[in-house]
Amino acid sequence: MRVPLSWLREYVDLPATETGRDVQAKLVSAGLEVETVEQLGAGLKGPLVVGKVLTIEELEGFKKPIRFCTVDVGTANGTGEPQEIVCGARNFSVGDKVVVVLPGAVLPGDFAIAARKTYGRTSHGMICSGDELGMGGSSGWGEGGIIVLPPEHEAGTDAIALLELVDEVLDIAVTPDRGYCLSLRGVARETAIAYGLALRDPALLDVPAPNSYGHPVKVADPRGCDRFTARTVTGLDPEAQSPIWLRRRLQKAGMRPISLAVDITNYVMLELGQPLHAYDRSRLEGAIGVRRARAGERITTLDGVQRVLDAQDLVITDDRGPIGLAGVMGGANTEIADTTAHPETGETQGTTDVVIEAAHFDAISIARTARRHKLASEASKRFERGVDPQAAAAAAQRTVDLLVLLAGGSAGAGVTEIIAPSAPHTITMPADHPDRVAGVTYGRETVVRRLQQIGCDVYGQDELVVTVPSWRPDLGEPNDLAEEVIRLEGYENLPSTLPTPPSGRGLTERQRLHRRVGRALAGAGYVEALNYPFLGDAALDALGLPADDDRRRTVTLVNPLSDEEPALRTTLLPGLLTALRRNDGRGSHDLALFETGLVFLPTGHETVPVRLPVDRRPTDEEAAALDAALPRQPRHAAVVLAGARERAGWWGRGRPAQWSDAVEAARTVAREAGAELTVRAGQYEPWHPGRCAALFAAVDGEETLLGHAGELHPRVVKALGLPERSCAMEIDLDLLERAGTGVIKAPRISTYPVATQDVALVVPGEVPAAEVERALREGAGELLESLRLFDVFAGEQIGEGHKSLAYALRFRAADRTLTVDEATAARDAAVALAAERTGAVLRGA
Repeated sequence: MRVPLSWLREYVDLPATETGRDVQAKLVSAGLEVETVEQLGAGLKGPLVVGKVLTIEELEGFKKPIRFCTVDVGTANGTGEPQEIVCGARNFSVGDKVVVVLPGAVLPGDFAIAARKTYGRTSHGMICSGDELGMGGSSGWGEGGIIVLPPEHEAGTDAIALLELVDEVLDIAVTPDRGYCLSLRGVARETAIAYGLALRDPALLDVPAPNSYGHPVKVADPRGCDRFTARTVTGLDPEAQSPIWLRRRLQKAGMRPISLAVDITNYVMLELGQPLHAYDRSRLEGAIGVRRARAGERITTLDGVQRVLDAQDLVITDDRGPIGLAGVMGGANTEIADTTAHPETGETQGTTDVVIEAAHFDAISIARTARRHKLASEASKRFERGVDPQAAAAAAQRTVDLLVLLAGGSAGAGVTEIIAPSAPHTITMPADHPDRVAGVTYGRETVVRRLQQIGCDVYGQDELVVTVPSWRPDLGEPNDLAEEVIRLEGYENLPSTLPTPPSGRGLTERQRLHRRVGRALAGAGYVEALNYPFLGDAALDALGLPADDDRRRTVTLVNPLSDEEPALRTTLLPGLLTALRRNDGRGSHDLALFETGLVFLPTGHETVPVRLPVDRRPTDEEAAALDAALPRQPRHAAVVLAGARERAGWWGRGRPAQWSDAVEAARTVAREAGAELTVRAGQYEPWHPGRCAALFAAVDGEETLLGHAGELHPRVVKALGLPERSCAMEIDLDLLERAGTGVIKAPRISTYPVATQDVALVVPGEVPAAEVERALREGAGELLESLRLFDVFAGEQIGEGHKSLAYALRFRAADRTLTVDEATAARDAAVALAAERTGAVLRGA
């Protein structure tokens, strides 16, 4: 909401010395987000005056049309003689009133004006456009840029004051609960409270009582429209134009002047916060109606788009059908007609009779319609945040008054007003409730005074009965009232009190594991990438997941940030792979990324959540009921790799990332939990069926699948636009924690020398190396310190269908130096058990 300071001063008698920055500080202290204060006309220096075009000479021989003009600027030039000006614009004629800047002036942007020779003539000044004066591209005074003023302004009049070029505009980011501040009335109320001054409420108007001979209105859905006011104005002058002050206020507020009737409705909306609509009465057929649309009905809105209506859309109708989307945008078939001249008689034609609509619509209905049709408007923005229903009649009266004043119309005697019965909203609250919420003693007098300042009626002593004003639909319970008292008393005045943490508490084991995993992966060369936890069907399709895959059972958000990603993630891979593709596309080709975070897996047994109290700690039963309403949320860890895992350089050749690096990342994570992984060949989307490892570990005594690692399927790589042979790993950290030994103990360091024994075993090709390793470890016994696979070989020497696995075994005793016989005996025991379990044969034996 853009609020010109000059307009704001009409409703609050601010001190003359107060600047926009001062008002900004006050409003920010009161809880409004005033983002900027724009200084209009900064650096502008006159003379800038109204000029009357006397003559126009077309200059020939140039690449573009050039005109040499003489302009009457009165005595502003010191001589009273016509001013000679060269101008390239063509949207003005002899006799028009324009804005002229004379030599010696400075325009916004530090653009100094001086007499200069151009196109063979000397130009003593410039005829100005809206852009050159900092008014924006569309001035509302003719097309083509040059400002053409109404004829009643005398030549030589100061244009700086006439066009209100010097002002300050506060740009306020209005939060959804402060819809009343999308109006000058609402912002003025907050300003008056902040300064302790009186408010001149622009909605306090004398409004005639409704009668039976106004324009007929039929409301078929009183829940969707609980108030509808219709007024009629006849005899409007089609040639009447919006005065300068009206156009300038609209421009400063960020709106484009269009025509007098439309400008007035926009002006009143900005002033009072009540959206209005003006219908050309000659285009209406029968009574105005309000109802829900019939599925499949169509309407062409004012933006020229034909829209197919939904059965939940609230529409305005006449005897022909829909003529407007209620609270969003009017229809093209009843819009105010442009003023035109009759081709034969030359008489001016246009709208002369209008019907003014000022209604109050259901906020949720309007919000859903605007989103359904992707049609956000100034009206819908206000209705969905809450509009004062009791301001409708005053807004209609204000519109009628301005049309009579500025367009020469006559107010119709008929007043139509349809109101659905409703009682004012009251809240009962202990007088000391704000004190208990804030931890500060305000006292009953302060609480009552602050609530009365925002428009509440307050009764009672220890127990207050508060009647909420009609313009504050966001006030629904005692905590809302407490917030109002606290913000008006000043958040900055609340004392800062840090809670005292109880002793003996710290991070849980789950949190410690999460941090250790992050540090370990970062130490292994991975970079953490935090992604949004949202996904859509397109991401799951790209991963090649079958229709019955559990990862397709998602939790769908009621109000997602993006329609393309309406669900919570069931896997970390889509976000990480998107980050991988983005970084690869920006020139970083050697990538290793990781993420640890929650995934959301619905069980199908979730219950309806309970609403927890805010004035006490929830009971164990309430907390358990809330937990039962949530999906299962395990924490996962995932990595993705592409490009070089080891870069080439003067030190030697590099190495590309491959499936084994993804498996090693899983082992790195498992080591932090003290768990031992078993790696087997697997097939699981989105991994390559021949390069996918299934990761197992013993959980509660039973071997459990924890995740997968390997190279991604080529179809997935192509679908997502990833580098060739990209790899990934994902593992369940919660299961891994249960599989681990808890806190990792530091190893004992022996001072005795190590004995190394190498063995090469020939096994069938389908035997996993992990099974061979497990057998070697178990057979070697306690003397085995470490075991490493350092070579895999397959060829004719080994035999078809077999492979050779070469292991380095390190033996060490904690209390003595091992003899050769002891080390050899341990090695032979290891080989014997491997032979028994896997059919391994010692190579060369």
